[in-house]
Amino acid sequence: MSKFSIAKALGALVSVVLSCAVNAVPIHHITDVYGDRTNQLIGYGVVVGLDGTGDKSQVKFTQQSIVNMVQQFGVQLDSGSKPKLKNVAAVSVTAVVDSHKGPGQKLHVTVASIGDAKSLKGGTLLMTELKGLDGNVYAIAQGHLVVGGYNVTGNDGSSVTQNTPTAARIPNGATLERPMVIGADEDPTVLLQLKKPNYQTALNISKAVNRTFGAGVAKAVNKGVVEIQAPLDSEDRIMFLSMVEKLDVDAGADVPKIVFNSRTGTVVMSQGVTVGQAVVSQGGLTVSIEEDQFVSQPNSIGGVNAPGETRVINNSNIRIDEQQSGAMVWPQGTNLQEIVDAINKVGASPSVLMQILQALDEVGAINGELMVI
Repeated sequence: MSKFSIAKALGALVSVVLSCAVNAVPIHHITDVYGDRTNQLIGYGVVVGLDGTGDKSQVKFTQQSIVNMVQQFGVQLDSGSKPKLKNVAAVSVTAVVDSHKGPGQKLHVTVASIGDAKSLKGGTLLMTELKGLDGNVYAIAQGHLVVGGYNVTGNDGSSVTQNTPTAARIPNGATLERPMVIGADEDPTVLLQLKKPNYQTALNISKAVNRTFGAGVAKAVNKGVVEIQAPLDSEDRIMFLSMVEKLDVDAGADVPKIVFNSRTGTVVMSQGVTVGQAVVSQGGLTVSIEEDQFVSQPNSIGGVNAPGETRVINNSNIRIDEQQSGAMVWPQGTNLQEIVDAINKVGASPSVLMQILQALDEVGAINGELMVI
């Protein structure tokens, strides 16, 4: 990047932005810079101050945690002591930290019970170490819990629960103690990762960068990664990447999709789904059964000794209705919205709609991908 010129790049950037297409999108909307990522932290902690809703005595690790903690403060307990801790709960503590946050900055914390505590409402998390995947401690969490649910139990054992009282948050409840080491900031090569890998999009990004900053600056490695040569100087590097992110490119078209949720019956279709020429005939068979009962009494004319007894007789009426909605013919290239409108006019349910879509997909008439979740 010795030939890199900020002035020339700015001039080229203006010309590219003015000539970009209306449907183009900025590069930072469709890519991530490799290394600019979040990192997960986790720790094991203890919540105190609960109003009798903590872990029960059978949760041994809660007792052991409290015994170990108080011994660090000089409190001596018998080796066989098993304190009852109704106001204490063992919890998992998690947080998410951005790659470029530094020591002293605050993190939001999520706390969740790992024992049999009924509620964490009113509790306070004691100092907890948060570790990364490498086992190093990156943050320290402590503070009062904010619980968005509740649990109320009556004397007869009945209870009412709203949301989840065994999970809570501590806004700004952790302090970052060490930065997340990022080696990508010193690498002369920057990798742009496409959020939705696409060959055409990767090629368009490479062309847009080379057109602005010069040939050979960017290269499409595959449909998910574009390699860019960046300046080594930190300020030039930041300016360069900020300009790259603002470049507009035409995103390649994705395969149209139809998603059907089999649990809820929801059908979602993306734009651009069409069908080939097809004929669909859909009919339904409705079977209704009505049960009637009437009482049959013996003939009283025969006298007291007349044979017979009172009986309840079941009478079943079965009716079968076959609905004929006729055949629907769709020409080549019909938009899927027209298909849905036609199916809705005959009163088809989402399950029937899905059956028709599956049949069209089986014969290869759908120009798109059918996904069932």
